[in-house]
Amino acid sequence: MKYDVIVIGGSYSGMAAALQLLRARRSVLIVDAGRRRNRAAAHSHGFLAQDGADPADIARVARKQLEAYATLSWRDGEAVSATGEKDAFEVVLDDRSQHYARRLLLATGVSDTLPNIPGLQDRWGRSVFHCPYCHGYELQLGQIGVIATGPMSIHQAQMLPEWGRVTFFLNGALELDAAAAKDLAGRGVCVEATSIASIEGHADVVLADGRQLPFAGLFTAPRNAPSSLIAQVVGCDLIETPFGTQIGTIDSKETSVRGVYACGDAARSPHSVSLAVGDGAWAGAQLHRSLILPAL
Repeated sequence: MKYDVIVIGGSYSGMAAALQLLRARRSVLIVDAGRRRNRAAAHSHGFLAQDGADPADIARVARKQLEAYATLSWRDGEAVSATGEKDAFEVVLDDRSQHYARRLLLATGVSDTLPNIPGLQDRWGRSVFHCPYCHGYELQLGQIGVIATGPMSIHQAQMLPEWGRVTFFLNGALELDAAAAKDLAGRGVCVEATSIASIEGHADVVLADGRQLPFAGLFTAPRNAPSSLIAQVVGCDLIETPFGTQIGTIDSKETSVRGVYACGDAARSPHSVSLAVGDGAWAGAQLHRSLILPAL
């Protein structure tokens, strides 16, 4: 069969988009590779009515609600190829099955490239974070470390004193000019120039000179890129942002390829569950609009 829309990515933004389409009685296939970005986190915060919920539970309940709509199909797997044009797309999955649709929606999420510090990756989503609105409150105004990755990290260090006492680790990633150093000092931020050797314990920073500094939590700004190559395969333009690479879209969430849309972390920044859901809902409505107004 030919679906109205194939959604590649079954996390928050993809499901939010699908919900709008299903409620318009459109046929939707969701293809999900099962790699939610926040799968390591035990709690999701800042999402209205779901504050403190397990992110896996939010995804599970959302899928169950979508499955109540008769026009939904769901395939667990990865899209490895996408070809065609508006009203005539073909998607091939990793099991070699072929699926057809009038429109495509890329909601693949992103992968995070963290600083190459032993122990950091193991604590990602547990005691190492990127979003203070999502995880700052639970640190109870304790000691917070910010690990620099580039100029955007200055903004992170400027914000985080709202949530605790901040130490900013330059770690060889940047040099502060006089204005930035003065601003951070005025916010009570301690700047540490010694390189980091490793992260141990809950969130203990071990420095190259042997000092070990304990923290309630650590923050860093990873470089992001779409977690799947499917956008490049289908020919969508990618754009560079201060956060990394994302799929370029216009206001309607359509990409540079007519009939292919993108939403969520892979197509917007900054990132959070709330913002991904909102972006997905908008993309779903715009996709429906394109189906009933073909000139768009």
